[in-house]
Amino acid sequence: MKEKIKAVVIDDSAFMRKAISIMLEDDNEIEVVATAKNGQEGYDLVKRIKPDIVTLDIEMPIMDGLTALEKIMKDCPTSVLMISSLTTEGAESTIKALELGAVDFIPKELSYVNVNIINIKDDLINKVKAIVRQRALRRRLHVQAGKRPEIVPHKFSNRKLPNFPYRAIGLGISTGGPMSLQQVVPKFKADLKIPVFIVQHMPPKFTKSLADRLDNISKVKVKEAEDGEIVTGGTVYIAPGGLHMILQKVNGSVKIKITNQPEDLLHKPSVDTMLNSTIDIYGKYLLGIIMTGMGKDGTLGIKKLKELGGYCLAQDEASCVVYGMPKSIVDNELADVVAPLEKISDLINEVV
Repeated sequence: MKEKIKAVVIDDSAFMRKAISIMLEDDNEIEVVATAKNGQEGYDLVKRIKPDIVTLDIEMPIMDGLTALEKIMKDCPTSVLMISSLTTEGAESTIKALELGAVDFIPKELSYVNVNIINIKDDLINKVKAIVRQRALRRRLHVQAGKRPEIVPHKFSNRKLPNFPYRAIGLGISTGGPMSLQQVVPKFKADLKIPVFIVQHMPPKFTKSLADRLDNISKVKVKEAEDGEIVTGGTVYIAPGGLHMILQKVNGSVKIKITNQPEDLLHKPSVDTMLNSTIDIYGKYLLGIIMTGMGKDGTLGIKKLKELGGYCLAQDEASCVVYGMPKSIVDNELADVVAPLEKISDLINEVV
């Protein structure tokens, strides 16, 4: 019988501990082995039990979530999902937590909304299973270093991007994104001439905090995209959470439009929606990049780019927090280069 995923739930709210435990244990592959009502208690449990994954609240008595997270990452590194409030302060704390090593977050308020509970539950379970699976794979690869690797390198691994007159970059990313973007965007060269458009799957407020953080540590300007602004080279635009970012040609300039349409997509912002509109403006001269994340968002957009003769870089399996979006690119034979996270910025800087 397959061993169950061991989870620890840390939250000062008895309701939240119960709600998250019930949601997780509704899947027969997951077992909540312990719960804790503050960071100190949680840290002690994690250190003793060594679970596969932890859900961690931020605001707690005795020891807050960020302090507990730092101690967990230092003394007993574990996959941690933050439980985040949808406020500006909550978003800033969550971005800080993702910097400290948390792999992702789930929004706290939504857990109270009965009408959304099924969606939240499915999202939570899918994230937990995907993150734990990928971590186990990376651990096996690490143990086997020097021996025959379990992942056969893709035929496009260790390649360079073709020299080409790229006019813009379109980048799609999801689970594990904030941590991964911090290893890519700050390494963009200061004299980057072309615009970069990023869709990171996130709720509202979180993308502003992410953009501000990246701007502080980067040589290029990074900002949350605004409706109606004119696109300038050397700027990184991050789509606002909960809305789509599309480009339009207006009086010879390229302008950003922030819109709720299409309303019925699974992801908002959507990578495919952003890519489709950027391809309409830049054609094959858009460089497509797909990084860590669950699902297949971005595949249709990259397919359109490839049909025009454009190029795409996909993050490799071993360096992804979740190998979903890049896997879809690789499986559909749309990747020109497959690269580990630490090499992505160098590959970009060589050609733009």
